[in-house]
Amino acid sequence: MFPSRIRSMAPEDLPEVIRFWQEMEGIGLSESDSVPALTSYLQRNPELSFVARNDQQQIVGAVLCGHDGRRGYLHHLAVEKNYRKMGIGRALVEKCLSSLQALNILKCNLFLFSDNSRGEAFWREMGWRERGDLRLIQKVLLE
Repeated sequence: MFPSRIRSMAPEDLPEVIRFWQEMEGIGLSESDSVPALTSYLQRNPELSFVARNDQQQIVGAVLCGHDGRRGYLHHLAVEKNYRKMGIGRALVEKCLSSLQALNILKCNLFLFSDNSRGEAFWREMGWRERGDLRLIQKVLLE
């Protein structure tokens, strides 16, 4: 039912998508998630990020997807609470992964807050596994 209402995310979607993400638990936004920064991300990664809309054209799901030429990355997958367990999250992820595969990207990574047990359960159900041999370290370049 919903896959036909899923389409590529466009720059004009971003203000609404950002508001949507701000309301979702488990999603952490930063200065990297501004309209200009995300517009640039979409331009560098065309046709890889997606939104799902209901009959009233409200966003009920969204995911940001991109790649660096070697690995794909998913960010900010969220589905509105009243629309969960309908296959929307799975459909969004599958669209991202098939788009990455079409670009010959062999693996995809994502970042998950360590206290996001609901998100972890979703990803494990989808067949994703934690890499225990890696840790994320970061350096802030601009403040």
